[in-house]
Amino acid sequence: MIEIPESATLSSQAEIILVGKKITQVIPAASPHKFAFYQGDPAGYPELLTGRQVQSAAGHGMFVDIHLDGDVCLTFGEGTILRYFAPYEKKPEKHQLLAVFDDGSFIVCSVAMYGAIFAFSGELDNSYYQLSLHCTSPLDDRFDEAFFENIFRGVTKDLSLKALLATEQRIPGLGNGVLQDILFNAGLHPKRKMSSLSDFHKDELFHSLKVTLRRMAEKGGRDTEKDLFGNYGGYKTLLSKNTLQNPCPNCGHAIVKEAYMGGAVYFCPSCQGMK
Repeated sequence: MIEIPESATLSSQAEIILVGKKITQVIPAASPHKFAFYQGDPAGYPELLTGRQVQSAAGHGMFVDIHLDGDVCLTFGEGTILRYFAPYEKKPEKHQLLAVFDDGSFIVCSVAMYGAIFAFSGELDNSYYQLSLHCTSPLDDRFDEAFFENIFRGVTKDLSLKALLATEQRIPGLGNGVLQDILFNAGLHPKRKMSSLSDFHKDELFHSLKVTLRRMAEKGGRDTEKDLFGNYGGYKTLLSKNTLQNPCPNCGHAIVKEAYMGGAVYFCPSCQGMK
């Protein structure tokens, strides 16, 4: 899934490899997928995108924007798998969008469970996109202690930390995936209630959030996700499906996996306190 580290990685790679290229062919929705979400009718994407030149790329939250000339944008959201291929590589038959460039290289967008592929001119009328676009990222220096403290205001004290941080898009792009290591590094249980946090705990959580996400982005994303070239990220997750069989890296205790709030949470019952 595209979360903050992956949107940063994919957009920086796209900025390097795609800028200056012109789209010469677009094949939309070659494999219909009921949970592939488009902006408008994808049948109109060839007319909108063909002949456009890539101007820049940017990542925000769970979205990656490919900005084209003529105020046109091609955007990919959480759940969409984005890959770049060299001219000599074979084009796959199944995909949700394929765009060929003037040098013969191409990008392929595919959706496994669900995903967003938006091609549009001007502004995109999508609340999740707009929130992500205009919200301050934890990777930004402006996301400071005061900004973080505001997230706690106006929400019930009975919320768990997972509910606070990884739902309602309070921090766009911070999902269940990156949450695991953030809470582990802070020594906090994902089910722990906000009301139990002291100022010290909040400070630990803030610094863990900033440092962990920065580390993930600098390493090219997590080792559970792939980049633009199909390579796994260089950040070695501490708690994930990749490490479930390993003991806790701090104390050696067995890591626990539980279903919680529509997804799995991983934690060390010894290192991550409930109070």
